[in-house]
Amino acid sequence: MNGSETTQIRSERRDAAENRQRILNAAIKLFEQNDVEQVSMNQIANEAQVGPGTLYRRYKNKSELCLDLIKDNVDLFFDDIEIYLKENCSSPPSKRLKGILSLFIRFREKKSQLLTGVEDSSSTNPPRSRIQSPLFNELHHLLVNLFDEMNVTKQTRLNSVFNADLLLTALSRDFYSFQRDVRNYSPEMILEELCTLFISLK
Repeated sequence: MNGSETTQIRSERRDAAENRQRILNAAIKLFEQNDVEQVSMNQIANEAQVGPGTLYRRYKNKSELCLDLIKDNVDLFFDDIEIYLKENCSSPPSKRLKGILSLFIRFREKKSQLLTGVEDSSSTNPPRSRIQSPLFNELHHLLVNLFDEMNVTKQTRLNSVFNADLLLTALSRDFYSFQRDVRNYSPEMILEELCTLFISLK
């Protein structure tokens, strides 16, 4: 590779990095002015002064863009879970499950706007897309493992995957917001109700 080719590659990488930052800055600005759901990808492209093609080459949809915006927070969230599980490795799986739920509810409360975008709960998307983001996939794996442990320790025959799916649905934006805004349950009350359903009755 000659010098001119190297310079061109570096220039392309620099342009790509600059475009990414412009897109993220534009998204943050628009999300501060409107709900995430009300902001379109075209609006973000216009605000960032990039073409729609440039935007969609980097992000297939708004969900991916929102995940990029909060990826550092997501990493910290899973770091907190890892620390919690190490500190409570000898605790019963039911207690560890409640701890993870508490951490996630706290995270949802702090990052509700961007999580709405990550879940991409618009009516045009199939329901399964709402819980199949990388964030929820990793959570699902953790929950399945804990339900499997509960099966062993309590000698039950729970369907761990099914229970994890139900629990993630209960933690999804639509259900959680309904309980908070319509039923007027506090985050602490929601946590206790979930634990009653998925832990206490097992």
